[in-house]
Amino acid sequence: MRSIHGVRLLVAVLLMVAGVLLPPHTGAADTLTLEQRVAQLEAAKPASLINHGDNAWMLVSAAMVLMMSAPGLILFYGGLVRDKNVLATMMHTLVLMAVVSTLWLVFGYSVAFGEGNAFFGNPKQFFLLHGVGGAPNPDYAGTVPQTSFMLFQMMFAIITPALISGAIAERIRFSAYLLFTVLWVTVVYFPLCHMVWGKGGWFNWTLGGTIPVLDFAGGTVVHVSSGVSALVAAIMLGKRMGYPREPMVPHNLVLSLIGTGLLWVGWFGFNAGSAVNAGELASSAFAATHFSAVAAALSWAGLEWLFKGKPSVLGIASGMVAGLATITPASGFVTVPAAFVIGLCGGATCYLAVTKLKAWLGYDDALDVFGVHGVGSTVGLLLLGFFANPAVNGAIATTFKSGGQVISLAGGLAQFKNQLVGVLFTAALAAGVTFIILKLVGMIIDLRISAEDEHSGLDLTQHGESAYND
Repeated sequence: MRSIHGVRLLVAVLLMVAGVLLPPHTGAADTLTLEQRVAQLEAAKPASLINHGDNAWMLVSAAMVLMMSAPGLILFYGGLVRDKNVLATMMHTLVLMAVVSTLWLVFGYSVAFGEGNAFFGNPKQFFLLHGVGGAPNPDYAGTVPQTSFMLFQMMFAIITPALISGAIAERIRFSAYLLFTVLWVTVVYFPLCHMVWGKGGWFNWTLGGTIPVLDFAGGTVVHVSSGVSALVAAIMLGKRMGYPREPMVPHNLVLSLIGTGLLWVGWFGFNAGSAVNAGELASSAFAATHFSAVAAALSWAGLEWLFKGKPSVLGIASGMVAGLATITPASGFVTVPAAFVIGLCGGATCYLAVTKLKAWLGYDDALDVFGVHGVGSTVGLLLLGFFANPAVNGAIATTFKSGGQVISLAGGLAQFKNQLVGVLFTAALAAGVTFIILKLVGMIIDLRISAEDEHSGLDLTQHGESAYND
């Protein structure tokens, strides 16, 4: 009896404590009908879909890609030209951070990622970034604000036309360069971005495309398009005065090496950030990016050592950039050993393009944009056709459908053909439109500066400044 009484006393004490610690029960919930309770649940705010880790990685990646332009590409290109053209060359990249960002704000993001047809999105859908805010766009990045995705993609739009500037360095008129760039990103980059990555784009393998071209981070969109356009522009503008009779050696390789390091680091954001989350795929793309650059640096330096007797510092730096450009389209689809092989092939092929093909054809691509970016990413895209591995990215085996049937995009002859179509189409579009744009711009503004101005240098004649004032 005493034990029962003790238990009752303990229960009473616990109830008294609960009455003090817990809020009083109103009994209101007991009076609600089932329909009212369902209405309350439906009215409750849904849990946020934002993953803060993913968002942090996307913002960091966006900053890293911007760093590739400034100061990465600025220093890399600036060190490779003669000292009388340093500021003008740097300006070609710097100014695009403002110009292309403005176009992206007004209509560029909408043309690239708005819903439209197979070739371009509706320019009105996200006009002035209307509707682009904190909520995710589930078509592209379901765990980060659409603003973060928009910013990340904008950095790609900035650096792509900046790459072209290297081919026409030391001789293009600044006003002509600006007008050309505005037209080029509008007619080439924004639509091509939609075709490859936009919903319903012709080459989009995840969102209703027709021809499934695998391009993880911009082989077609960034490197083939800019590389081929650079070649056309270099040919149309003609050779620099004295080329190739006079030596036109880089004025400051130290600047270029610093730029190389910044490009390499920034490229991790470029490729691994394209996973649009901070998961396993980002890690895989990060690793593939690094080891491809390693392999290409070795193959370029090895061939240079073999043919010229000495491996140059500029050569190994060029090999690194070639390896990064080569792996860009494949980084999210291949294993690390495959990435190493792709890098070896890319470094060797780009070396031959820069040293043999360029001399054979006789064009003056001042900073070898076509030989490194155009040729490199073409190699990466085509090899990806054979090396694409569902063990790295399982979506390639289960996502693309044709005629209601799921078609695997794993490496093989069928996917190689898809990749080849993507390369050929991109090259044809870039070459044809670049030719037309330069012809149009040339009717309005002289594309090339005068011989006198070229002799004096673009820094003084185009910008009224000098990089060095000793």
